[in-house]
Amino acid sequence: MTGGTLIVSRDIKLLQHYKERLEALGYKDVAYTSTEKDGLNLVICEMKPKTIFIEAEYFDSATPYMTSLLMKRFKRISFVVVSMSRYPPDRGMCFIINGAKSFLYYPDGTEQFYRGLECVRKGEVYISPSVQERFEIRDDRPRPAAELTEKEIEVARLVGNGYTGPEIADTLHLSLRTVNFHKREIYTNLSIRNENELIRVAQYLGIINQDELNFYGRNYELSPMPCNKKEARKMKRAKKNEQGAKIRRIYDYQN
Repeated sequence: MTGGTLIVSRDIKLLQHYKERLEALGYKDVAYTSTEKDGLNLVICEMKPKTIFIEAEYFDSATPYMTSLLMKRFKRISFVVVSMSRYPPDRGMCFIINGAKSFLYYPDGTEQFYRGLECVRKGEVYISPSVQERFEIRDDRPRPAAELTEKEIEVARLVGNGYTGPEIADTLHLSLRTVNFHKREIYTNLSIRNENELIRVAQYLGIINQDELNFYGRNYELSPMPCNKKEARKMKRAKKNEQGAKIRRIYDYQN
C-alpha cells in the first residue's frame, strides 16, 4: 500500500463511499481509518501513503494543532484537509499555515470541490476560494501552531478552572499584561480563538484533566443580574453604603 491514499474520517458509515468515489476519480490504493492519536500514527507508519485526506473537524477544536503535529512527523506525506460542512475559512487558513498542501471546502460548490480533487490527484496545490480569500484580505499571515511552554500550560489550566485574568496574575505572581500575553500566545500556538475553545482543546490534549476542574479563583462571587433598573439602583446604593461603613470602621479603629 506504500504510496497510496489514506482517508481519515469520523463518518464511519460513509468511509466506503469516500473510498469508492476517490477510486472512480483515479486514486490508487485507497484505504481509510477512523482511529486517532497513537493508533493513527501506527496506521500511517504501516501504510506509508503518498496522500492523506483528513476532515477539518476530525480532532474536534484541536484539529489544526493535531494535524500540524502529524505533518511535522510525516514530512514526506501530502496532507489534504477536507470540510464537507460549514467551517470557518479563517480556521481553514490555519491548516495551510501549518503545512497542509491543500484545503477542499465542499460549501464552495461541487464543481470547485471536484476540481480540487483532480488537482490533488495530479500532485498540484489547491486551496478553496473561501480560504484563499482570507489570505488575500489579511495584511499578515498567522503564525504556525506550536507546543505550549510550561508557563502557558499553567495559564491554560487556570483558565480552564474559571480563573479571571487578575486571579491568574495573582496566583502565578505575574502582571496582568504578562498573563494576557501568555493567553495570546496560547491562542496562536493552538490555532484557537477564545477561552471556550481553549478549554475544549486543553481537555482533548490532556493539558487539563477532568478531575482538575473542581476549584475556583479566590475571589469567586456569584452576582446575579438585577431584575430591573430600580433594583439595580437599590443594589448599587446598598453596596456604596457598605463600602462607606467599612471605611468608617477602619477610621474609627485607627483613631
